[in-house]
Amino acid sequence: METGPLVSVDWLAQRLGDPDLRVVDATWYMPAEQRPGLEEFRQGHIPGAVFFDIDLVSDRDTDLPHMLPPQAAFAAAASQLGLGPSHQIVVYDGQGIFSSPRVWWTLRVMGFDKVAVLDGGLKAWRAAGQPVETGDPAPTPVESAARLRPHLVRTLDDVRQALGDPDVQLLDARPAGRFLGEVPEPRPGLRGGHMPGACNLPWNAVVAPDGTLRSRDELQGAFAAAGVNLDRPIITTCGSGVSAAVLALALARVGVDQVPIYDGSWSEWGGRSDTPIVVGP
Repeated sequence: METGPLVSVDWLAQRLGDPDLRVVDATWYMPAEQRPGLEEFRQGHIPGAVFFDIDLVSDRDTDLPHMLPPQAAFAAAASQLGLGPSHQIVVYDGQGIFSSPRVWWTLRVMGFDKVAVLDGGLKAWRAAGQPVETGDPAPTPVESAARLRPHLVRTLDDVRQALGDPDVQLLDARPAGRFLGEVPEPRPGLRGGHMPGACNLPWNAVVAPDGTLRSRDELQGAFAAAGVNLDRPIITTCGSGVSAAVLALALARVGVDQVPIYDGSWSEWGGRSDTPIVVGP
């Protein structure tokens, strides 16, 4: 079963129950919203889905939020969730498209090839009258593995180097007010502004009001309006590496696949005193 970065509700509904298919609920909210994704999963999820907690399946040796876990830790978590590299995996979230691309990207970073995002997420699934089930996840553990793909991840040092490379574009998914330093960051202790030379395309500009990803033509227009050249290297970034993955998914939809994400994003960059920051346009 081969598919692109997105699948439709109809596509998933027709294949639900296939032995090689795995469905993953990646619902996550900003900490200030105080909405635990697991609790919402228990209240209603796609039948057979497992819950992927991006805060739990992360690097436990850093203060930065939900950083990529070490390979061994990821493999252990994937095993317990019943996810193997040979499975066709469909990831969704409760908002439409917000946190699911982060898990889509994480799985790809760890060597999983057959991963897609459900376009419109649980909202679209419910709107189509498809069934949901309640209760706790009940995965059947499998043998799993991880194979890190470093070309899909960028570190602090990588981004420092990119600032000196006129060919590399930094694309920031945060809202314009935060990008310009006019609105405080939601996480305490972070400076406002953006990396020198970065472009800004807020993540919600690539998602339609119904929670689906915008069309290819609309996405190409949005990238062009943000000053992004799709023929040059791009690194996406955001507040903590979640909405940066929405832009990576949107780029994959227009044919620019394998775009790396700065995992630490503004939680790391804005929390340091030795990183250059621009405030204003």
